[in-house]
Amino acid sequence: MQVAVIEEDLQFIGQILQEQLRAEIPSGEYFQVKCAVKNDQLMILTQHPQGVTADTENIFVLLEEALQLLLNQHGQHVEIFLRIAGVKLPYAKHSLILKASEAKVEEVGKFEVSSENEKAMGGVQEEEKLDNFSPFTASDALMDQQSSPDNSDESEDRHFDPMADAPDLSYYTTLESRRPIKPIVLAIVIAAIAVLSGAAYLLTRPCVMSECKEIQIADNLQKSWQRLIQTSKSETELTTVQQQLVEATTGLKTIPSWSSRYQEAETLAANLSRHSESINKIIKAFGAVSLATQKSQTPVNTLEELKARQHLWRQAIAPLETISTNNELYGWVQPRLAIYRAKLRTVNQQLQVEDKWLKKITAAKNVANAAIQQETTAKTLPELQKVQSTWQVAINALTIIPKTSSVYSEVEKLLIEYKPKLVAARDRTTKLQLAAKTYQQAIENAEQAKRYEKQNQWQAAVTYWNQALNTVKQVKQDSLYYTQAQSLLQSYATSLKQAETKLQVANSLQQTRTDLEKTCSDEIRVCNYTINDREIIVRITPEYEQALNSSLNQAEQNTVANITNYLQSLQQALDVISDNANLAVIVYDAQGRQIHGHIPTR
Repeated sequence: MQVAVIEEDLQFIGQILQEQLRAEIPSGEYFQVKCAVKNDQLMILTQHPQGVTADTENIFVLLEEALQLLLNQHGQHVEIFLRIAGVKLPYAKHSLILKASEAKVEEVGKFEVSSENEKAMGGVQEEEKLDNFSPFTASDALMDQQSSPDNSDESEDRHFDPMADAPDLSYYTTLESRRPIKPIVLAIVIAAIAVLSGAAYLLTRPCVMSECKEIQIADNLQKSWQRLIQTSKSETELTTVQQQLVEATTGLKTIPSWSSRYQEAETLAANLSRHSESINKIIKAFGAVSLATQKSQTPVNTLEELKARQHLWRQAIAPLETISTNNELYGWVQPRLAIYRAKLRTVNQQLQVEDKWLKKITAAKNVANAAIQQETTAKTLPELQKVQSTWQVAINALTIIPKTSSVYSEVEKLLIEYKPKLVAARDRTTKLQLAAKTYQQAIENAEQAKRYEKQNQWQAAVTYWNQALNTVKQVKQDSLYYTQAQSLLQSYATSLKQAETKLQVANSLQQTRTDLEKTCSDEIRVCNYTINDREIIVRITPEYEQALNSSLNQAEQNTVANITNYLQSLQQALDVISDNANLAVIVYDAQGRQIHGHIPTR
């Protein structure tokens, strides 16, 4: 009976450790865990298929934590081995000593993984270098001891049973198991007690001579166990059943070893304790469920809170998954387990979403750092525009993160920091754009003025030189274009003055042409004229000269006088025009002979 209890506890420990790996590591469903005891040491063997990648250090840490919670035995030596399924020897080992009352372990050996064992993980096994790595002569016995208890055809080495020669491990179980007292020792004890206290006391102990109500209560509870479980609808009712189991087990422990019904009491106590332990798993799971449900009523403020909820649901699920299909509580547990797994999946999905937002935050920070680096060297308009767009990208990455996210508090802090920098970059870019536009406009006005100069359109040229000069003066002093703009001021001012002078000359020539046109025009065209930079050339038309000659032939005195007066008036008018234009005037007759000339006095 004692051995059966130990084996069951070891199996239970193995199941818990296996579920811990399933819950905490991605490929945990491919791991198997078995426990055994040898030379006062608890040995844990974990194996996985060859194709599965194992984080050795993480596995050992998870198993340590689970063992401390399960056993809490001060000074207990534990050896943990990790191997590939089908490979005889382990490829990694970890030794530790459990401490009591603290969720810590004392390491007596660091994680050990040899290069030869790394080869074993790839399918190559060098057994001669690993013989002293494990206390198992053949570690397969640990995994196969239940499925192949008898195999007489194999070697003695293969027959090794890690459970053989193991000390009594009853202190690992939740029961305070007792070893049967040998008859001869019992007789001596009874005799000594009879001498000291009298035989009457021995005979009045429970289940010695009197009616054995403790066994009767326990037996009734054992028989009604399934019915009690089926009718229990809540945690409170299940807790009541467990209390009955504990009370009945406590009553059985009062039965002395000299009672004829002691063995029966031991059997009942073991069965009831096993039932109680199963219920205890459920109650512990309920505790985690209750806390997780309570926390789910409030919004998640931090990623750590969400991870804590995930851990609670895992704590609730892990013990329930150890309830096997042949356990009376399986039907009670299974529907609830499905609900809890759905809750865990929801939390896992939330964590995946939060992980996506975390990546967005990380990306935004990286982009912001790039913008800061760009700002230190940006001088030209394209460089400043790139700084602005980089800050915009960082902010856009943050603004898509919803306010309901657990990381939104960090998003708010970053937005408070980044938005002013975007505004500053935009202002700097806008100022430079305006300066660039102003500078370019000045350049374009100057170019247009030059084009008008080539066409001798001096009024338009003066207008555009004025615009060019006024525009270049508008370039701000804090602008990168200020120095270039200053270099254009003098040349533009000079060009404007030259154009204004040319305009005055042009205007004067235009007035001269107007005056000449009035002077030379009559019923008969009096003269034609040309103007250059130095003089005015006037030619009497043949038609006018012929008219004059015709008048002279008539020999009319009055007509001759009138003609003479008109020619004098023409010469005087041309002299005035010459003085106004500051140009010499030369008058030719129709035959090309100079008949008059005048040079301005000023």
